[in-house]
Amino acid sequence: MCTSAGNAAILKAGGCEYVEESVQGFLIPDRPEAEFREKTRSLAGASLPVRACNSFLPGSLKSVGPEPRHDEIVAYAETAFRRARETGIDTIVFGSSGSRSIPDGFDPREARRQFIRLLRRLGPVARKYGVVVVLEPLQRGECNFINTVAEGAAIVEEAGHPNVRLLADIYHMLREGEGPASLIAAGPLLEHVHIAEKDHRTAPGVAGDDFTPYLRALKQARYAKAISLECRWDDLAAELPAAIEALKRQIAMVNAQDPGQ
Repeated sequence: MCTSAGNAAILKAGGCEYVEESVQGFLIPDRPEAEFREKTRSLAGASLPVRACNSFLPGSLKSVGPEPRHDEIVAYAETAFRRARETGIDTIVFGSSGSRSIPDGFDPREARRQFIRLLRRLGPVARKYGVVVVLEPLQRGECNFINTVAEGAAIVEEAGHPNVRLLADIYHMLREGEGPASLIAAGPLLEHVHIAEKDHRTAPGVAGDDFTPYLRALKQARYAKAISLECRWDDLAAELPAAIEALKRQIAMVNAQDPGQ
């Protein structure tokens, strides 16, 4: 689940297997080494491991536009990815809408070229530290660039590096009206998945959203990696067990309907 590592005990009790933290809040690449060491010491013996981090870049580090800051981003990534390896994190989520949003009046085609050049520079750094950068398509209400899994897949393919892969967020897919077929088409590129209900980003089971078409598509795509809940909560400890069970029930339905896959 996407949350603070300080909630690890709640997550474990609720049925989760790992924590998805924040690059900016957990790996703190812009902060001194001593501060990072103190943070990791405070979490020694946590109930669950941190396996992924989102919130990669601050909005001030622009990926695209008239003044992209690629050299600074690569230096920032060097620290982030090294610290990720030291803490057992293998997945870095590249959503970062503030960094990658295209400024008004800027050529979208040039922004796309800039972004692909950046991914090609990040790939070797990720490989050096044994992490994978996963590009997260975001709904138009959050970002004006890379809004669908299909768009993200095309960019990942063009970047052409094995340590730059794709994330599918089913919440954003639902908001964009993107059907599950995109998951099948992007199958070999998929490395990570987020999930939440469509209307209010609630957890599975709250509004009763049917995720089975998307779960079935993931199964058809031979996806066998992680799924993170990225949801809004009123009372995490009270609501989490029901959310996990609701998701497991839908997975079980897909498995029962498609036992041969």
